[in-house]
Amino acid sequence: MWLHLAQTDELTVASGEGRFAEAVASLGGNGFANADAAAAAAVDRERGAPGPAVYERWRAAAEVVRAFFARCDPRDRFPWVAGPLTARTFATTRLAETWIHTGDIAVPLGVDFPATDRLWHVARLAWRTLPYAFARAGHTPRGPVGVRLTTGDGSMWEFGMDSGPLTMVSGSALEFCLVAGRRLDPHASTLAAEGPDAQATLTLLRTYA
Repeated sequence: MWLHLAQTDELTVASGEGRFAEAVASLGGNGFANADAAAAAAVDRERGAPGPAVYERWRAAAEVVRAFFARCDPRDRFPWVAGPLTARTFATTRLAETWIHTGDIAVPLGVDFPATDRLWHVARLAWRTLPYAFARAGHTPRGPVGVRLTTGDGSMWEFGMDSGPLTMVSGSALEFCLVAGRRLDPHASTLAAEGPDAQATLTLLRTYA
């Protein structure tokens, strides 16, 4: 996981420096028709370094990424896997992926991994990218989707409620983010969905390309 995060953070830096295509090629990639397969192949090509070295590589890359986003205008656009992203969305995708893979490591080890209010950004990303998820699956939604989520401290997060949603998703903010990160089967969650696109929304929800 750390190697994958290091590689993708290094790609982020390359994108910001105008070297995205070159960096993809250096990993042995020739496009992202299948992003998951491309990422897995990139990790396989660089396996073998000691764990502490891989971890330090990721920490160094992550530090550069934070500095890069700190000096960006949130509206700046940069190339990425599924197409250009604004700096704000780009930063949120990095937060989401880091959170997902940190969980992949922490949970099996039994390390405490609390959900914080920073997950608001991940939940909003998942809602905002529903049109992309629908388009990727060839699904034409019959109307807007609204989301109403409850956090561990009882707070409520709402997205899309001003558009008169035809489909509504409600439930745990943490479960919503886990489903979007493909770490929880929506049918095994307590999320509730109603409306014409209820099933498609739960099935297609995602935070990455």
